[in-house]
Amino acid sequence: MCRFFVDSDVTIAKIVSSCLYITKLLYKVSKESCHVKTVDLTTGNVQRVIVALALPLVGSSLLQFTYSLVDMFWVGALGSDAVASIGAASFYIMLAQAIQSLIVVGAGIKMSQAVGKRDDELIQRYVRSGRRLNFGLGLLSALLLVSLGPTLIGFLNMNAPTVEHLAYQYLLVSAPMLLFSFFNLLFARLFSAYGNTTTAMRINATGVILNMMLSPLFIYPLGLGVLGAGLATLAANAVMFGFFWHRARALFDWEETVRPVRADYTEIFRLGFPMATQRVLFTVISIFLARMIGSYGTEAIAAQRIGLQIEAIAYMMIGGLNGAIASYTGQNLGARKIDRVHEGYRVTTRIGMLYTGLITLVFLVFPDVLIRLFVDDPTTIDIGASYLRIIGVSLIFASLEMIGNGYFSGLGLPKIPATISIVFTVARIPLAILLEPVLGLDAIWWSIAISSIVKGLVSALYVRLTKKEVTSLAEAI
Repeated sequence: MCRFFVDSDVTIAKIVSSCLYITKLLYKVSKESCHVKTVDLTTGNVQRVIVALALPLVGSSLLQFTYSLVDMFWVGALGSDAVASIGAASFYIMLAQAIQSLIVVGAGIKMSQAVGKRDDELIQRYVRSGRRLNFGLGLLSALLLVSLGPTLIGFLNMNAPTVEHLAYQYLLVSAPMLLFSFFNLLFARLFSAYGNTTTAMRINATGVILNMMLSPLFIYPLGLGVLGAGLATLAANAVMFGFFWHRARALFDWEETVRPVRADYTEIFRLGFPMATQRVLFTVISIFLARMIGSYGTEAIAAQRIGLQIEAIAYMMIGGLNGAIASYTGQNLGARKIDRVHEGYRVTTRIGMLYTGLITLVFLVFPDVLIRLFVDDPTTIDIGASYLRIIGVSLIFASLEMIGNGYFSGLGLPKIPATISIVFTVARIPLAILLEPVLGLDAIWWSIAISSIVKGLVSALYVRLTKKEVTSLAEAI
């Protein structure tokens, strides 16, 4: 792999120069929409509005997915240990981001409803309160990752000192990255509340492309390996933060004297707490399952890491639909357009089920081919293929859960999807333990798939049961 760089005429200086030039070019393109526009989601054809809102979110996810695949290709060339180390560290990065969703979800719900009401003062208050809470939480998360890193990595019980050392190195670089990443996630959600997802997509494109160029440079010519992959992600998130900050100042008019009150912080916590609890618990359960997976060797950890990256093919669309229905529902609820709220859920569900159905077919027919794109190790390929087959069965139901999640968030009822997720996600551990004597490692994959199926069905049922409550919710806003 290194020979590619040595034999080519491309020098490190030229690569760096190209990175800076392309990043600058992308920034100029995104500058065309310096003053971000508010998009009205309460009028027009429902399907067109949903698709128009979701596509930039899907585009952002597609860019991130493309980067993840390319990055996995570069890291995969280093061997299964390198893949496993990043996979181990990623659990704790996801845990920090799950905690941060306390701010992102709460501020996003209140913002979308305030936009629907056309209340500019309320919008400014939630922007400021969300920004302050976000900074404090980001700083605390970074400090905890640095100080507790060895203990956290050791908990996974990998019994591989080299992998554990590489994982901690990756965590050290990821700690400052979180400060930038937290704000990037928050601003993207607030832009979405305005119905403007295009700006976030452009900024994400800038960061992803920069990351894709820096990763091979840092990993191979500079010889930094896993640490280089982390540094590339840190640099990309720092650049994205600068662009988001500039755009946010134009949209939110921070020079105004409107200040948040204590009730604003309370509302953000109240609405964000259920979803944050759900996501934190989901990640904690994943960490416990990873501990079980670790007992099967680093090949099993690497296989799941690769499987998760490929699985993201499905979630890039579902995630876009989740964000779209949340903002759409929030604005239409604020405008008291109840029929549009119900129609939006139906349209979004149809799109999600059709897409995930196609992905399921691919996972069932070509799992080995997909895993083999990243690693040559036969054991890792066999484990990863089994993972994709089993998880593929649950994807349609996962789309029902995530779309329902966005729908209830837009209604200001995050406790419903949070409760559903908490109850059935916790069930994964006893289910995996129960099935493991019979199915071995596949028991863990089946525990994930079965719980996802149940969560999707229960979420769809609750949408029907709470349909009559939407009118009273609109009147209470």
